[in-house]
Amino acid sequence: MRERRTDLEVRWIGGRRGLESTLVPEAGIPLTRLWLRSLRVVDRSVNAALDPLRLAASVPQAMAILAAWRPAAIFTTGGYVAIPVLAAAKLLRVPTLLWEGNLLPGRSVRATAGLASAVAVSFAGSADALGRHCFVTGTPTRQLADADAAAARVRLDIGAEERVLLIFGGSQTVRRFDEAVAAALPGLLAWGTVIHITGTAGLGAAEARRDALPAEGRRRYRTHGFLGPEMADALAAADVVVGRAGSSTLAEVTALGRPMIVVPYPHAAGHQAENARLVGAAGAAIVIDDAAFDGPALLRALAALDDPARAEAMRAASRSLGRPGAAAAAAELLAALAERRPLPSDEAIAAIAGGAA
Repeated sequence: MRERRTDLEVRWIGGRRGLESTLVPEAGIPLTRLWLRSLRVVDRSVNAALDPLRLAASVPQAMAILAAWRPAAIFTTGGYVAIPVLAAAKLLRVPTLLWEGNLLPGRSVRATAGLASAVAVSFAGSADALGRHCFVTGTPTRQLADADAAAARVRLDIGAEERVLLIFGGSQTVRRFDEAVAAALPGLLAWGTVIHITGTAGLGAAEARRDALPAEGRRRYRTHGFLGPEMADALAAADVVVGRAGSSTLAEVTALGRPMIVVPYPHAAGHQAENARLVGAAGAAIVIDDAAFDGPALLRALAALDDPARAEAMRAASRSLGRPGAAAAAAELLAALAERRPLPSDEAIAAIAGGAA
């Protein structure tokens, strides 16, 4: 959106949980937080009673915020924070674009899709669950269109001929991944260079494993708690990616046409299992159930990719799923809503999502 409008003013409404409390201000975007915390109750506590009350109180709060800001349009990725915002926007007649990244939409998205002026999705099949017309944009990602694998390897000090395995489970530590890497590390380092993003909580143990290796092993086992802008280089340099099946992970990997070993998160209403099923059926990923994922399973999957024909087929399948222009497609829809002009055609959005200017 900033590429389209130099006078763009962006403001962010969030809740009381999550990484946005630090990432959004660091990006130079003013953050306003609703009273709403979340309705995801993972244990018995007073929040089981307080969370619905916070949700109800957040509706008039959102109305007051939007009435003061008078935004031209709202973009939301769903979730519980979106419920009061979409309700308030509907009452105040502020146009809204709701985007859903999972093949199986979440409960809050299904409940509020009817309030949105337009809905965009990553997967065409999501429209069936939402029961309304949806624009298929894909998942907006960091800027990857100009990613250069050779240049990325130079910046990361990785040889041009080395094979690179990128392993990450998302923004938080994934014990299942860390245990698999610990068990398989000698075999992984025999295969190539390993970039392992552990999350903050898992970094200490990974660094201890690295420090116990001989000099060449320490060079080839790259441990990070978190990667910000450097993540684009890690993705571009990778030959194979091991990760969860969140929509952003799948979008970034397929935008670059990389094969994946996917271990879907087993909870969250099975959203990731559905996402994984789609990329697996397309031939872009080897899918391993969370309960079955360990060191030997990781090494077996990696060995399967030693077959050049299979690896190339997976790269082609991954590229076929990628929508590198997803962010531009979502921006086109949002701009049309903000400027009160007719929405683009499905064909126009599909072309932009595919990478057309």
